[in-house]
Amino acid sequence: MAIPDGHRRNFSTLLRAAENGDLALVECTDASTGEPRYVLCAVARDADEMFVMTPFGHLADGNPYDHYRPPEPSTPAQIT
Repeated sequence: MAIPDGHRRNFSTLLRAAENGDLALVECTDASTGEPRYVLCAVARDADEMFVMTPFGHLADGNPYDHYRPPEPSTPAQIT
């Protein structure tokens, strides 16, 4: 499965923010459930020098290994 270009660009932005020390862990409220979420954000300043937080994802509750499966291996091409 190929990773979409938009996700690759967001990941590059996240890496640059990490290199620059511009990451924050922010407590937010889940819009659907009202539960607290701890969100990884890139931090920047706008033209008025106000902080702008760009959310990239939230930390998984419980054991994160229970939430995800690794990608399936590709089937090798058959040479005929």
